[in-house]
Amino acid sequence: MWKSLLVVSLLCVGLALWLAIRASRGRRRSGLPKGRLVYADTGKWSVVSRPYFSRQYQLTGKPDYLVETRTGLVPVEVKRTSAPGNGTAYDSHIMQLAAYCLLIEQEHEETPPFGLIHYNNATIQIDFTTALRRQLIDLMKEMRKEGSRRNVPRNHEQVARCRACGVRHACGDEAG
Repeated sequence: MWKSLLVVSLLCVGLALWLAIRASRGRRRSGLPKGRLVYADTGKWSVVSRPYFSRQYQLTGKPDYLVETRTGLVPVEVKRTSAPGNGTAYDSHIMQLAAYCLLIEQEHEETPPFGLIHYNNATIQIDFTTALRRQLIDLMKEMRKEGSRRNVPRNHEQVARCRACGVRHACGDEAG
């Protein structure tokens, strides 16, 4: 009897250990730092994921994850591409992450110290500095100004983006 109980106990401990290792690997693969997951927009985690909205900045967005760490709230954006070879993130991804930091600051009244962009081959930390906040706000002002114009010139500098464009057949200005 006690041998059966010992076998069952060992199986339970083994199963618990296996599940813990599997969960840990999943967190690492997703780029999540250590801490409590408080928000997820991926469907993999059962955490509320309503969009963040700032009236002040007329901005809305949903980070992939938000983790409460020892240093504060940290947004994590997961990309399905590789990081550029220069050791940093793409500018558009940095601005997207900065927008999430701004939204989190507005909603939680706590400024994220940094955010993470998780690529297939790297996780890059982007500090949410005063300079980055200013750059984001200036960019949003410029976008609103340009958006109110009747004829906005298109950007055709990225060949891969043009090739994947849904209206390329009707454009006439495509790159490459």
